[in-house]
Amino acid sequence: MGDVPVQPAHPPQDGHWRHRSLLPAATHMGSGPTMGPAAAVGHAPGSCRCPGADGSLPARVHLLSGATRGMWLCLLLLMAACVPTTTSSPGIKGRVTRSALEYGQRFGLELLRSLLQKEHNVNLQGSYQAPLLGRLNYTVPQIHIHELQMNDSTVDFAEDVGVQLTVHRARIQLNATWQAQLGAWQDSGSLRLRIRDLAVAVLLGLGADEHGHPSVWDAGCDARGTDLRLEFRRGQSWLYNLLVPLLQRTLRQQLNKQLCVEIQKGISRLQDSLKNMRVSAQLDPFAAIDLSLLGQPAIRKQHGDVGLKGEFFGVHGRWQNPFSAQPVGLPELQEPMLLVAITEFVANTAAFVYFTAGALRRNITAEMLPRRFPLKLNTESMGSFAPQLQQHFPSCPMELHLWARRQPLLSCHPNALHGALFGSAEAFVVLPNATRVPAFLLNIDANVTAKPTIAGNRLGGTVGLQSLSVVQVMSHVGPLQVQKLENMLKFGLWLFGVPWANKRLRPGVPLPTPHGITLLHPHLSLHEGFMLITTDLRYEP
Repeated sequence: MGDVPVQPAHPPQDGHWRHRSLLPAATHMGSGPTMGPAAAVGHAPGSCRCPGADGSLPARVHLLSGATRGMWLCLLLLMAACVPTTTSSPGIKGRVTRSALEYGQRFGLELLRSLLQKEHNVNLQGSYQAPLLGRLNYTVPQIHIHELQMNDSTVDFAEDVGVQLTVHRARIQLNATWQAQLGAWQDSGSLRLRIRDLAVAVLLGLGADEHGHPSVWDAGCDARGTDLRLEFRRGQSWLYNLLVPLLQRTLRQQLNKQLCVEIQKGISRLQDSLKNMRVSAQLDPFAAIDLSLLGQPAIRKQHGDVGLKGEFFGVHGRWQNPFSAQPVGLPELQEPMLLVAITEFVANTAAFVYFTAGALRRNITAEMLPRRFPLKLNTESMGSFAPQLQQHFPSCPMELHLWARRQPLLSCHPNALHGALFGSAEAFVVLPNATRVPAFLLNIDANVTAKPTIAGNRLGGTVGLQSLSVVQVMSHVGPLQVQKLENMLKFGLWLFGVPWANKRLRPGVPLPTPHGITLLHPHLSLHEGFMLITTDLRYEP
């Protein structure tokens, strides 16, 4: 069927955009009237950017598309539509390419079958004026679809709307119960119906509500069955079989309509579940992340882009952070199924939340340091930097209380991630009665770099120490040899601290992916202001 013209959308009084026929007139062949949509396609004009300069859809869209189940991951990523315009930029930006849709159609047929291949309470009713016999009224209360073949399907983006899903040259066979009345005479039985050359086209709108929840709606549906065969069984079937050529046209129109009704019901059920979908996730007792959809998608012929807020916030209080996300331009790549850009805004809001919540604190004891670390937490070892320490507290263990005095700052550059750490360290002498006596207070600042890596579904990396500075703030045990202490800390971190951290970072942590989804040949690259992951997807139910 190829590309076909689609009638422009018209804005009705309720402010919602609707689409007309999705299948070309050539496929009607007397099968019934053109199906209109059953749900709104968009939102009120003026609240967002609408499909075209004149409010119309593009003149041509691809007709063929496949419904998807494995593709729902991709659809969820695209689900943002006309919400009030905002100047905010997303912290996380994603792109789904045509490659993902083409892969998803492999699983889409299973979704469409799950919607159709079952028992349906349809309550089809109609009548026919039979020559010489009078008016025949009939009812088909229930149908059971037991054979459904849909081997010809494709999927395409519908610009500024969502995804167009179409199957054609499908075959369907069903059984149904029927009841008939001709004057005062009543009868009932069953029938078998076979339809060949069936075409179904669905335009699936993708959007977001005012709270950033994903939403879907039926933006249009057409069903065309041109080759229909009907056979009555039981009751006075011999009589009704004589009328089959006359009944087939009316029944074909009713069934074409009912196919779209059942698809619309399935989309409605999906929308109901999405209303309750959580758009934030608590990560630990301190922080949660807001993954609500931000703004409307940019759906084009080759890809669809969507933005997620990507902001960390406190579990026990939502503080106003000083950061704002910067716009991200994704590269024009056709092959990877999925592109995800994570901006430095995400990391900096995370650091802000943990810092504000007081989570960036750690008490270090002697047992926690590596055995070969050159600096020991006791007055004998630390006395080499504070000569009076050993005199006042001979041979006593010590503790080091570390905390961030300022929020850590992270920036992303093409060569590496750069982090600035601003810490304070207070040393305590632990007396035999467990009393802790303050000894001295230092400010310790460091500049570090990190190079993230990705392998499969795991994100890892390595870190490096670029610089370290130590400043004495206060001392209760006389002057400190700060430069000597700084050199010893650098030596210990380079020799033991950094290798210890990299050993634990290299294996990585699992990335949060939906059940059954595996990243295939993922690639990670660093850019100015964001980290980009490009990957294909593999779905295994």
